[in-house]
Amino acid sequence: MAGMDTVFEALEFAAHKHRDQRRKDPEASPYINHPIALAHILWGAGVEDPVVITAALLHDTVEDTETTEEELVDHFGRRVASVVMEVTDDKNLEKAERKALQIAHAPHLSREAKLVKLADKISNVRDVGSKPPTDWTLERRREYFDWAKRVVDGLRGVDPLLERLFDEAYAKRP
Repeated sequence: MAGMDTVFEALEFAAHKHRDQRRKDPEASPYINHPIALAHILWGAGVEDPVVITAALLHDTVEDTETTEEELVDHFGRRVASVVMEVTDDKNLEKAERKALQIAHAPHLSREAKLVKLADKISNVRDVGSKPPTDWTLERRREYFDWAKRVVDGLRGVDPLLERLFDEAYAKRP
């Protein structure tokens, strides 16, 4: 079972794995800021389950770095790795298919994965609304908001506060 020590180990692990990555925002901020934002959103909403917070910090490691599921199991246990894998897109698929699968899979995720996915969409919508990638048009930003809402609609019923936070961020749709 993950505890707070595991949360800090995950933060260190994710920081190392994402060390050379930058966000696509105008400041090219360090990528690790995104997983930290998820953990902050979850904690602020009263989610204190170390498995969820740990998975939030690690949620992009398999998708966006050379990290493997086995590596997560070895370092953080099967439960954390399972949650991370539930929210990991298969990068071998085309982007449109990955996006469609997120919508289709959302209602079927575990409670823990739904919480991580909700925090991810809250963070991303906030960022796309306030500091979008420099090469994104207004139309692309709006499309992202609408797609994220479709994903979140499949997650509804898991955490009313997180859902409200998403709705508040979505209400600022460009």
